Amino acid sequence: MYRLLGAVALLAATVVACGAPAATQSASPAATTPAAATASSPPTAAPLAPVDSGPAIAVLGTENFYSDLLAQIGGPRVKATSILNDPAVDPHEYEASPQAAAAVADAKIVIVNDVGYDDFMQKLLDAANKPDRIVINAQKELGLADDVNAHIWYDTKTMKKVAESATAALTKLDPRNAAYFSAKKDTYLAALKAIDDKIAALKAKYDGTPVAFTEPVAEYQADAIGLKVLTPEGFMRAIEQSIDPKPADLADERDLITGKKVKVLFYNVQVTSPVTKDIYDLAVKTGVPVVGVAETIPPQYKTYQEWQIAQLNELEKALAKG
Repeated sequence: MYRLLGAVALLAATVVACGAPAATQSASPAATTPAAATASSPPTAAPLAPVDSGPAIAVLGTENFYSDLLAQIGGPRVKATSILNDPAVDPHEYEASPQAAAAVADAKIVIVNDVGYDDFMQKLLDAANKPDRIVINAQKELGLADDVNAHIWYDTKTMKKVAESATAALTKLDPRNAAYFSAKKDTYLAALKAIDDKIAALKAKYDGTPVAFTEPVAEYQADAIGLKVLTPEGFMRAIEQSIDPKPADLADERDLITGKKVKVLFYNVQVTSPVTKDIYDLAVKTGVPVVGVAETIPPQYKTYQEWQIAQLNELEKALAKG
């Protein structure tokens, strides 16, 4: 194990990682960003305010992009928290804290990613078993196998499906605000359309463009754009598992960069290692544009949609240079 967290020195060149620093931080109700609203169809107008039907509902998204989803749809009717939101924490190696356990125990709705990404949540849910708690499992919602890429939030289909399930769960717990939740969901989905539109525009221009990864964090998005990932599969999996890549895989990855066989390097800025730092430095030295990608919403972005649009804008600039 040699992962080094917090790629501080690289932030000027890449999109920085992760969400709010607290282990379980309340997520305030979030509005769609101007960029997202401009690029999407006019959203359905939500009721100005929900009906006052009691205290706010405690809800939890294990990762901060699911917490953000709950906050956007639930508005002031929810108190949303997240667990994986710290830019100094490797999500793959997170160990649950007492604060996280307390947040899970209080939550009436919990969203988990699954696909092996947040396995620690099962223990927390079992420790605070509540028959009336609603657990939304993104993997199960989508009917995905256990061996797929776990970063399923980089596919907007995931967020759309989870949004529908979250709206149904909130409506079940607070039926008086069913219309409010439905309208807020429509606003959320309309903002997602901005991401889909941006991906379609990039695909129209850059379909088939060769790229490299350090880790397949944005693989679903790259596939949707039609980018051709040339990084050896063994290299990416080794980095994900915090082990040394095979010499042949490392050599092939370096050759992609030194030979300028790829137009862009996707670099995971949240979790780094000596190997990935070496690949990053090599790309900078060689002149291959680097696009930073994160595993959770970085603190400078208010919403999932704003974050994703910002990363896609950076990708567009990099592809134009490459």
